[in-house]
Amino acid sequence: MIEFEQSESAAGTVIGMERIHVSVRTKPLSQDDAKTSPWRISGNSIAIPNLTKFEFDQIFSDNCSTAEVYEARTKEIVEAAVRGFNGTVFAYGQTNSGKTYTMRGSEAEPGVIPLSIHDFQKASEKPFKFNPIDEKNVWIHFFMHTYRGNVLFHKLESTYVLKDVDREFLLRMSYMEIYNEEINDLLAPEHRKLQIHENLERGIYVAGLREEIVASPEQVLNLMEFGESHRHIGETNMNLYSSRSHTIFRMIIESKDRSEDEESGSSCDAVRVSVLNLVDLAGSERAAKTGAEGVRLKEGSHINKSLMTLGTVIKKLSEGAESQGGHVPYRDSKLTRILQPSLGGNAKTAIICNITLAQIHTDETKSSLQFASRALRVTNCAQVNEVSSDPFPLFILTDAALLKRQKKEIEDLRAKLMGSHSEHLEKEILSLRNTLLQTELERERIALELEEEKKAQAEWEKRVKEQAKKIENLSSMVLFSNRDESREHIKR
Repeated sequence: MIEFEQSESAAGTVIGMERIHVSVRTKPLSQDDAKTSPWRISGNSIAIPNLTKFEFDQIFSDNCSTAEVYEARTKEIVEAAVRGFNGTVFAYGQTNSGKTYTMRGSEAEPGVIPLSIHDFQKASEKPFKFNPIDEKNVWIHFFMHTYRGNVLFHKLESTYVLKDVDREFLLRMSYMEIYNEEINDLLAPEHRKLQIHENLERGIYVAGLREEIVASPEQVLNLMEFGESHRHIGETNMNLYSSRSHTIFRMIIESKDRSEDEESGSSCDAVRVSVLNLVDLAGSERAAKTGAEGVRLKEGSHINKSLMTLGTVIKKLSEGAESQGGHVPYRDSKLTRILQPSLGGNAKTAIICNITLAQIHTDETKSSLQFASRALRVTNCAQVNEVSSDPFPLFILTDAALLKRQKKEIEDLRAKLMGSHSEHLEKEILSLRNTLLQTELERERIALELEEEKKAQAEWEKRVKEQAKKIENLSSMVLFSNRDESREHIKR
């Protein structure tokens, strides 16, 4: 029978660095499974007596709510993302262990993702959505300025004033899945087989991935539901609604200090750009238990392969391979490549390891706990992501003429808002901004596709030339061979 006792956490800290935070959540068991379970839990340690023992930052029993799991660490990561730190939280575990329930939850008990979205609202003094402050004030709108695909933003009046710093915010979201090692855009289902790229300006990113500018928690949740409806789900012997893909729900937070010199247009503060990844991993599977065959077997094979790569990356990092100049196979999987900055890089990261303590799943549970235990030894070095005005002037308004022109645009918009139906204009402006952003992303995607086609064409032409050269050489050999035979024939 499973036993819970109280004890202090075994978690430690690393000066100058920060460990990945690892918690374990157990799935409720039937009475029969609870009686036969070999596992014993005491505070933040879990063990099979006299065989194996693991210790974590926190272990949540099956009667703990998702809100308690969220408050333990994810809430802090969300608040840090608002301050400019990258953050990643992902649920890990075997199939049917409660990962999707932890991340998405239900209407009665919201999961980590909905709780995170609503905490963006709590991080500001005023409401997250666009509401008039009083009868004299106008509705709140952003002004967008794009340059080389980068977004700069201003507002008439700020509803996004943080409790500690007066800042302006722009929020964007994307939602992707990795299905059979192919990246699909869940917000734009026609965008499939997207490619991962990397450059100095953007780091690692998915080209052509749709990013929606969002203005309220309701809008974010509606977009998430839309994306979820396009996620690959399938039935197995272990789970009626088994996730057949990994999903990454991403919030991009841009903010700028409002305390700039309005006369000169100069700003000593940089723009902060942070990314929050909320990841629902597909579960590891054993075909003998899931009864998978055909398409399901292929899906399970890809899921297991990517999770194995994730496990290898965690193992290498826990052994200090990267700091010692060793190879860490981030590129062996789309999942680890996208999450590379969160694994031993510039991010605050938390893992929620979902397990079942039923005796029949002892091997899978032990494997999940071994992965989680290794992750405890991985350290990140998170820092605020600020884009300086010196190396990246495209983000900062330092030109007095540009500032003057934009101030006039603001006044024009203020006049229109005061004399028009502001709600209609709000929706229209938001729609135009999203259209502009999607156009830039589509242009980038097409440019990358053309680049790939050019490379493929060049490769094809190279192969044609090589084949032509081979044919020419073979023809020469045949010609010389025929000449030699003719000479021999004449001699005879």
